[in-house]
Amino acid sequence: MATSRTGTGISLALVCLCILGTMPVISNSRPDGFGALGFAFLLSVWQTVFAVPLLVRELRSDNKGLFAASLTVREKRRAGAITLVTGAMFGLSTYLYVFGVEKAGAVSAAIAMQAYPLFAILWETLFLKRRKTVTELLLTALLIAALYYLGTGGTWTIEGFSPWFFVALGVPFLWSIAHVIIKEELGRTPITPAQVTFFRVAVSAVLLGAVLAAVDPANLPAAVLRWDFQFAAAVMGLVYYLELIVWFYAVRHIDVSLASSITTPWPALTMVLAVVFLGDRVAAHQIGAFLVVAACIYGLMVAGLRKDRARAA
Repeated sequence: MATSRTGTGISLALVCLCILGTMPVISNSRPDGFGALGFAFLLSVWQTVFAVPLLVRELRSDNKGLFAASLTVREKRRAGAITLVTGAMFGLSTYLYVFGVEKAGAVSAAIAMQAYPLFAILWETLFLKRRKTVTELLLTALLIAALYYLGTGGTWTIEGFSPWFFVALGVPFLWSIAHVIIKEELGRTPITPAQVTFFRVAVSAVLLGAVLAAVDPANLPAAVLRWDFQFAAAVMGLVYYLELIVWFYAVRHIDVSLASSITTPWPALTMVLAVVFLGDRVAAHQIGAFLVVAACIYGLMVAGLRKDRARAA
């Protein structure tokens, strides 16, 4: 039974790897004239649509989660505030994802998003006061150096640093903060992952729609009415939603560390797909940066597991 669960978890993590690898290419394959903000809004709308069936299925079952909970007024206000804050973060990160992939390029943006563990370490150190070993500090420093090398286009000079690389780094930065908040809330309330996902994408869609209506109201009707825009947004919304759900079910069967290690090479798939479908050229410094970043992430995972085992002993 344990072997079967592990095999299922590994298979789901591999599916997640494939989805993650295709997402930057799908984003950059959208029709000409489809701006990043409009695309982020419409894909969030479609994510919400795709999230409804699972939510309804849960509500018809015994697992109603937050909807069956007896919460105090204070707890309801807290849950509402967290929903709005994290929804806004994920909405902004969706826009930065689309914009960062467009400006920095699918390959560089994909590697930049691998900085998630770096930000997680930062929050753990600052707010949870978790001390890092010498090995973890060295690997973190090497990871930062590799990302800087990638950001400068392989020149090591500050003049060559791409501002769009910072945009791509904003995605894992926001993800790391929002995930810490949501993880805390999952422990406080009976809210289910399906409900978290639905509220996350619904709030993102509303906020992005409000921003789009305020910033570029003239293009909003055109974006909604054009079938090619809707098709591209629906594909991206479905793929993005599936990534969220598949990841959740993967970590139900295997440890997060194992699932993360399996999905780490996803930028390599992005490199191949970007060359084939987008006609991008992969530079030597991008390949080198990716190899170093992947090695650092694996090293940080191993170091973290060893530290946890030492604490348990």
